[in-house]
Amino acid sequence: MVQLKEEVRLALQDGTPVVALESTLIAHGMPWPVNLETGLRLEAEVRRHGAIPATIAVLNGQLLVGLEEAQLERLARLGPQALKCSPRDLGAVIARGQCGATTVAGTLLAARLAGISVFATGGIGGVHRGASNSFDVSADLPELARSPVMVVSAGAKSILDLPATLEYLETLGVPVIGYGTDEFPAFYHRSSGLRLGLRMDDGESVAAFFRARQGLKLEQGILIAHPVPEAAEASFAPVSAATSQALNEAEAAGVQGQALTPFLLSRIAELSGGESLKANVALALNNARLGAELARALLDSGQKQQHTAD
Repeated sequence: MVQLKEEVRLALQDGTPVVALESTLIAHGMPWPVNLETGLRLEAEVRRHGAIPATIAVLNGQLLVGLEEAQLERLARLGPQALKCSPRDLGAVIARGQCGATTVAGTLLAARLAGISVFATGGIGGVHRGASNSFDVSADLPELARSPVMVVSAGAKSILDLPATLEYLETLGVPVIGYGTDEFPAFYHRSSGLRLGLRMDDGESVAAFFRARQGLKLEQGILIAHPVPEAAEASFAPVSAATSQALNEAEAAGVQGQALTPFLLSRIAELSGGESLKANVALALNNARLGAELARALLDSGQKQQHTAD
């Protein structure tokens, strides 16, 4: 059911670091041709820092872990025509031979099945604003609770209810580590004002933490909250105003469910004059770099454990 690109298969077999990458960012998160350019840059960034990229998507009913450049371009050109695939959707898309882009949750599932321990994304989904009435909570959160994968993100998307998202992650037993920060990042912005209980400043510490959880046979993943680079941080006022307007427009138009996040991200990019899109590209690249560094640190920690055991 899961088809590994030969390069990814050999890397996993040989113990070379591998980083999973999602594809909704390409198909639904950015316009053509920025989406293709960003997808290629993300893979190049992972390689530049010593790991093998594995962009995950469904093409013609095949769940692919690792894409060839032509496949990545095909997905980017499909854009929103590619179905948005959370774990709930994957079975139907595969059975019907369709094409789809995996969300954070869908990518987590594929990474777990493939045996990939590190996944770099932009921002995770979470509890939507007004969820007390709509019950709109992203499938990313429960999938994090059953996939023992290290997820690098710039926090959760700022369109969400961030305090409620952190509370739900705590309920699910998913640890959130501030990487070089004491606060939970707010996607386009470095700070949300929400303090975190765990901070780590180097890959070795994160890898040791992940290995300790493996030793305890805990099934949850861990969320590495990695702020957008300071130079690329979006200005708060215009993006905040754009977010409020986009949310109002979505409510007036009745946009809900899987269509909501792509609609909001697109409108915020338009209303902010592209400022949010620039921050989105920068934070995704920043997370790809850290993902590769953590994958290498995790491999090194495993080798040290093996030497100690020997």
